[in-house]
Amino acid sequence: MTTTNYYNVFIQVAEDCPVEKAAIPAPRGTDKTAAVLQFELIRNNPYKYTSDDVLFRVYAEKNNLNGDSLEKALAAFFSKGQACFRASPLAKRYGWGVHSDAEGKIAIYPLESEEYARLSQDKNLKLIKAMRSKR
Repeated sequence: MTTTNYYNVFIQVAEDCPVEKAAIPAPRGTDKTAAVLQFELIRNNPYKYTSDDVLFRVYAEKNNLNGDSLEKALAAFFSKGQACFRASPLAKRYGWGVHSDAEGKIAIYPLESEEYARLSQDKNLKLIKAMRSKR
């Protein structure tokens, strides 16, 4: 089983992020996008879930999985590599930094916040940038 979890890492927004101030992702019509689902789950539950937890919960919700199908889907989902939070639209497009603590639990911080600036200077964290949208 592969994992997307990071430990003691701060994922900074992508170099080509189009916003200077974090934006809250909006649904497309009545459908919640992956960005909206990720945002709601992490923002409402800071340091409760790992990256793996969030990515699978979003996948399960988007695919209407529940009950007995969840366990099989979990094994299948992580049997192949998944994109980590460096590829999340939160860090690439919407201006949210993603902090993973020592247990791999994550929280998000807006680009313009003091906490984002503090985490970006923290010598105890590995600092990495989100993936660029363009080459």
